[in-house]
Parts: sequence; C-alpha cells; structure tokens
Amino acid sequence: MNDATAALPDKRQVAASFSRAAHTYDSVAGLQRDVGEHLLALLGGASVPARWLDLGSGTGYFSRKLAQRWPDAAGLAVDIAEGMLTHARTQGGARWYLAGDAEGLPLRDGCVDLIFTSLAVQWCEDFTKVLAEAHRVLRPGGRFAFASLCTGTLGELRASWEAADGQVHVNRFRRFEAYQQLCDHSGLRVEALVCNPHVLHYPDVRGLTHELKALGAHNLNPGRPGGLTGRARIAAMVAAYEGFRQPAGLPATYQVVYGVLSKP
Repeated sequence: MNDATAALPDKRQVAASFSRAAHTYDSVAGLQRDVGEHLLALLGGASVPARWLDLGSGTGYFSRKLAQRWPDAAGLAVDIAEGMLTHARTQGGARWYLAGDAEGLPLRDGCVDLIFTSLAVQWCEDFTKVLAEAHRVLRPGGRFAFASLCTGTLGELRASWEAADGQVHVNRFRRFEAYQQLCDHSGLRVEALVCNPHVLHYPDVRGLTHELKALGAHNLNPGRPGGLTGRARIAAMVAAYEGFRQPAGLPATYQVVYGVLSKP
C-alpha cells in the first residue's frame, strides 16, 4: 500500500458504522447535501441516461434527486452498508437496491450511463479499482461523477489531538495529487478535477464530534486509541482547538475533491 492509501479504515468497520447511523444521518448531513448538489451542478446539461447508478447511496437522498432530474431513467442504488440500504428502500428513488463494494461492483459490463457517487469513495482502499470498475460498468460515452475527501480534511481537529496526545483520532484521506495521478491513468477522460475547501463552524467541539458520530464518520482509522479517552486528554484537545476559534465559531475544514470523468 502506498502513501496515497496508507492506513485507510477497514471497510467492514465503515459499513457497520454507517449502518448504525442510518436513522440519524440525514438530520446532520448538511455538508453531504451541499457537496452532492455541487456535484450534480457539475454535470451541467448532461444527456439523459437510460440507467444511472448512485454509488455509496446512503439514505438515498441523491437517488431521489437523480430520479427527479431524470424521471424516465432507471435508477440503481448501491451501498456497502446494509443498514443504509434498508432505510433507503423505504424512501424510494431508485428502482433497484444492491449491497455492493465500489472496488468490485456486482454489475455486468457496460450497463449504466452515469455513475454518481458523493462522499463515499474516500473510504475505498484502492481508488485504482474504483476507477477500473467505473470504466467496466459504464457504456461508451458514460460519465463517472464523484466527490471525495483528501488530505487536510478536519485539519483543525487533527492538529488539536496531536497537541493533546499525538495519537490517531481523525480519519486519514488520500492526497489530491494521488487523485490527479490515478484519474489521469484510468483510461477515462478527465472533464473536471478540482479540490475546494468547505468550512463549517460549530459553537463548541462537542457539536462537531456529535455530528461526526451521527454521520457514522467518526474515527475509523487503524491505530486509533482503544477504550475511553481520558478526560485530561479531551480537555487538552478542546483547549488546543479553541486556538482556531473564529467569530463564526470553531471551524472544521473539509477538503472536497470533485471529479467528472467520461468513458471514450
């Protein structure tokens, strides 16, 4: 494993964590909705797909958006977390719901015209496999639109924990340069690939950590501290985070990668 993918979380733990968060996710998923809406906008006036795939579909929020945008298209929702799929089925949007992994999709070759995936593929260990699977299941002329996270995400929280105890408390993500290199060598044509920061603000650290837990996106790294974190270390982290305070509150920065690729 190279440094672009080193020490990413175990996907079985990711699936279990997001399954547990299925019923709380939408209540705190403001960033996720904003990112997905921006990704949809990047598709512009895309031709109408006969079949679309919402990959890492979660609660199905964007499955419903895709169905509204292309009501005559057949939609397929795929997620690694069974709990998310169970919840999404009750909300509608897609025609089919499948448990599946972006690195090994349970789909035949050339079966979809559009793959939409927002804030899911950052959990995949091998993005090369994600891109290869996208290339495989897309029809010629099909598009792969993704939003992911890269290095620098939650940098304020990471720096505050490092000041407190030096241990791994914040999820690690790939470098943007790794995304650039892998997309360039994917066999897909890169239409757009950018990194934009999204900054959220919280009145206190508890607000941020509560939201991460409700999203299922709290610390899933290998090497994370086991057991309860002592009060003294938590107090030290909170004190360090106060050094980042702005008039709007405590900032939490997400470095979001947006990509639109097409199959020749």
